[in-house]
Amino acid sequence: MADNLKQKAASGVAWTSIQKFAGMGVSFIAGIILARLLTPEDYGCIGMLSIFMVLAGAFVDGGFGSALIQKKRPTQEDYSTIFFFNLGMSLLMYVILFVCAPAIARFYKMPILSSVLRVQGLVLIINAFSLIQSNQLRKQFKFKKIAIVTLITSIVSFSVTIIMAYKGFGVWSLVVMNLLTVFIPTVAYWVTNKWFPLWVFSKTSFKELFGFGFYMFLTTIITRICNNIQGLLIGRFYTPATMGYYSKAKHTEEMASTSLSNVIDQVAYPLYAEYQNDKPMLINVIKKLTLSIAYVTFPMMLLLILLAKPLFILLYSERWLDSVPYFQILCVAGIAICLQGVNYQAIAAIGKSKAMFSWTLVKRAIGLALIVGGLAAFGIKGLLVGMVMQSWLIYLINAYQVHKFIGYKLSVQFLDLLPTMVLSIVSWAVAFGLAFLLPQWNMYVIAVIRLLVFVVVYLGGSMLFKVESFRLVKETIPMFVAKLNRKK
Repeated sequence: MADNLKQKAASGVAWTSIQKFAGMGVSFIAGIILARLLTPEDYGCIGMLSIFMVLAGAFVDGGFGSALIQKKRPTQEDYSTIFFFNLGMSLLMYVILFVCAPAIARFYKMPILSSVLRVQGLVLIINAFSLIQSNQLRKQFKFKKIAIVTLITSIVSFSVTIIMAYKGFGVWSLVVMNLLTVFIPTVAYWVTNKWFPLWVFSKTSFKELFGFGFYMFLTTIITRICNNIQGLLIGRFYTPATMGYYSKAKHTEEMASTSLSNVIDQVAYPLYAEYQNDKPMLINVIKKLTLSIAYVTFPMMLLLILLAKPLFILLYSERWLDSVPYFQILCVAGIAICLQGVNYQAIAAIGKSKAMFSWTLVKRAIGLALIVGGLAAFGIKGLLVGMVMQSWLIYLINAYQVHKFIGYKLSVQFLDLLPTMVLSIVSWAVAFGLAFLLPQWNMYVIAVIRLLVFVVVYLGGSMLFKVESFRLVKETIPMFVAKLNRKK
């Protein structure tokens, strides 16, 4: 049983890694092209509407997706009941957005947003048709199919978007991209997954799943409001261009901070659910996943802070230079964000949804106060510093919940992470300080030197001091490669 789960988890991480990093590569290349074809105002329009879309999406899912994965053996009645709930709620949410669209446009003082929201809102209905299929595939560890569908979706949607942007469609090219991103997987899952709902809506199934899913739903709602409130505030009190600069900085930071953690999180939740009654094994899995994520993301985020200016000019052109200070601040938050999910998924998997909701109220209320207070006192940079403080607070509370409910002590977690954190900071300090000893060379030459020095110090220190996280990553990569070779 345990060996079989390990094999499924290894395969899941391998295929999810392919999905995430190949998809990120496509998104990265497309983003470079689109940054030269579209304006900050175009990105700002989409960013202003994000809070409404993600909130509506949370109502559509209702927390039942997590409930279905957490349940050991969901039935066809369970799946069918939640399918019709998702579909009905998506129709209701779309009607609400359609009616409210003019008022939202007036709030932002941008008339075009009414039409944009009414078209983009169709994402909710389309996505509702694929929620059950995607959750089934995750629960069954069929991440290869998800990876293939996701990659095809990325290539097709970005290709169409680039063509439309080149033809001058502006913000509408981004709207079409969002529609294709959900339409293509929906069609693929219905064709390949061979699952169809029964014509039934079971009150018994609904009530059973509602007990867990309701608190997950409330937690998701609060989380999404707090994660997107900054877009609402920036869009309301600043120009669309400023919103665009923020959106580009946030998107670029998220590609790094959540790249590996999203891979792990997708596999972690169903894996944790299988070990929910075996606390020692669960602690061991949490530790390995945490150290593996930290070893890659800690140095990555510090490197991005170091190289931000030449990176943005090289990738996006000087048009996006105003995004750099936003990006550097957000990278500090990204260090904490990369660790949040591992702890969060563990608490969800053992069924502590009510406790998660209670703690979410605490951490998000404080986080919201930090963001709004930062904006009021210091403007947009104060808002971003508030986001950094919120991110670290969330990580600490999530880690505390793992300490309380699972037994992985907070002090032990810090000690496990300490070598990686210290080595990352030392590597950053050496690379940063070295530039002051160099002549006034081209900024790209200095950036390359800093990169090489950082990597040499980090990897050399890992081997010299036998850092545990380095050993875990070194042992894990060949296992994933071997697993992929067997799949071919």
